[in-house]
Amino acid sequence: MNKHKYTIDILLLALLAAKKAGEAILEVYNTDFKVGHKDDKSPLTLADKRSHEIITNHITTQPFNQFPVLSEEGRDIPYEERKTWEYFWLVDPLDGTKEFIKRNGEFTVNIALIYRGRPVLGVIYVPVKDTMYFAAEGVGAYKLEESKKVSELESEEFGKEKNEEATSGLLDEIIKSSTKLPITNNHTPITDQRSRITIIGSRSHATKELDEFVEDMKKKYKKVDFISAGSSLKFCLVAEGRADIYPRFGPTMEWDTAAGHAIVAQAGDIIINTEKGLPLEYNKEDLLNPWFVAVKDKNLLSRQVEGRGACCG
Repeated sequence: MNKHKYTIDILLLALLAAKKAGEAILEVYNTDFKVGHKDDKSPLTLADKRSHEIITNHITTQPFNQFPVLSEEGRDIPYEERKTWEYFWLVDPLDGTKEFIKRNGEFTVNIALIYRGRPVLGVIYVPVKDTMYFAAEGVGAYKLEESKKVSELESEEFGKEKNEEATSGLLDEIIKSSTKLPITNNHTPITDQRSRITIIGSRSHATKELDEFVEDMKKKYKKVDFISAGSSLKFCLVAEGRADIYPRFGPTMEWDTAAGHAIVAQAGDIIINTEKGLPLEYNKEDLLNPWFVAVKDKNLLSRQVEGRGACCG
């Protein structure tokens, strides 16, 4: 099986897994669901559990069952075992559980494929809006506003050998119904001469450092717009071009960022660890991310995030 066909197959599989998981999440969302709590006191619902089961069942089908799965709902895999993985799926079955509980619609399904510590494929599904963002190396980044074409994949048997042209045609049909990212190309170089900038931040996890960052930017630009969004939607809005920069000066886990990282990267943006000035890494011994910034222009980082360390440093 050549590498290109393999990429297409696993992207189609991830799209379908995200779609089916999103449908199950909405079934719970539309009921009077109960809220439990994990050991770390974070909220947990039946939707998280159902989504995890559906995604795992889909992405462990043949011939992809050799890829292990690391999920927020199945995180307790020893590093001694994980560190040997070359490829693996990194999944957040329900990103934005707090937004789910608030019923504001700003929650997502996140599925990423990691290769040697780097996200090479990502799918983010927004169930309430029936909108998908997806990307893969060699394919690009796209936004699909109606997932009917993805639903049609359910009739495909992904574990069986198919004609390569037919398989490519399935993805081509989805791409034809999608919009290539960025949609709004307002990413002119962020320089001292530019008068306006849009920052996007977390709706439920604001920090003092984020407030300070926004204030610093207001001293630099004539107009600074700030928008809030939940879950991995922040990455999606940067990839679209609707936001210029997403600074995250607070704790996140690898499954929170991997799919968004893949989409932002394929849309031409970068995500930088603000402590080291390097891209985020995945499958670390500690799955906690450092602070980071997603942005188009790396020059902004050297001036505006200097001295901002890791989330717990």
